[in-house]
Order: sequence, then structure tokens, then C-alpha cells
Amino acid sequence: MTINPISLRCICLAIFSALLLVNNPVIAAKDTTYRSPLQLPGAKTIDADEARWMYEDGVKFIDVRNSRFFARGHVPGAIHLDLKYAYNRQALEAVADRSEPIVIYTSNIKCPRAYHASRMALEWGYKRVYYFRNGIVEWRRLGFPESSLKPVEKRR
Repeated sequence: MTINPISLRCICLAIFSALLLVNNPVIAAKDTTYRSPLQLPGAKTIDADEARWMYEDGVKFIDVRNSRFFARGHVPGAIHLDLKYAYNRQALEAVADRSEPIVIYTSNIKCPRAYHASRMALEWGYKRVYYFRNGIVEWRRLGFPESSLKPVEKRR
């Protein structure tokens, strides 16, 4: 039985790669999961408890997730401005004055939308931007109030 030289090279490469991973745990265990930045200069990063206090004080919450996620659950009374399709200076100015506090949130720390939306709000002159980095996942985990939208039935 003869082994094709190309097959032999592939087998050797696979064995070498496996040995490299086994003998180098740093390579094998590298965490490549994205995390949104911890801080945003000019904004105040808040946790779920601080967000809850602000919610109870009537501060406006801006949800920058897509429509599907917003419909599944959001902070009651939150204003939905999808970062990709609806979030712009005019839309934000229509719902919040530049001098009033706003809490901007998304799903969780793996989603960069709240960071980018908060940065943009600061660039547009908003002075009291609260970056709720942990988002609705943390809000939900703590059992805080949540609203959802009824699914729209398809017409036949």
C-alpha cells in the first residue's frame, strides 16, 4: 500500500497542529469573545442597579437593538432606535433634549451597539449620557420589570 505524498503531508500537518495545541495551552485556551469597552470618556457607565434607579426616576431609556430583539423584551417605556436603521441625530433629538439624562442600552457586554450609540450621542452634544453596558440581559437576570410586543399575526 502506498500513500499519496499530498495525503501524507496533510496527515503530518494535522498531527503537528494537534501537538502544537496540546503542548501550548495558551493557544488552545485563547478567548476571542468580543466584549464592549468598559468605559466611554464623557459618558457614565452604569450597572443594572443604577439603571433601575434611573428608570424609577423617569429617565429616558434608548434601546438600540434590532426590532426583533426589542419585541422580545425591553425596559418598559424604552424608546426603540435601532442603531443600524433608525438611530441618528434627528431621531435622538426628537425624543430627548441634549441636557436631559439618557440611558443607552443593548443586549449585553458582547454587543457594541450601546457603546457606539453613546459615543455618537456625546458627539452630537448630549451631556448626560449613561452607558448601560450590561444591557437587558443583566436587567432581566435581576428580575426587573420588562415589556414585550405582541407578535403580529400573518395575514393569509
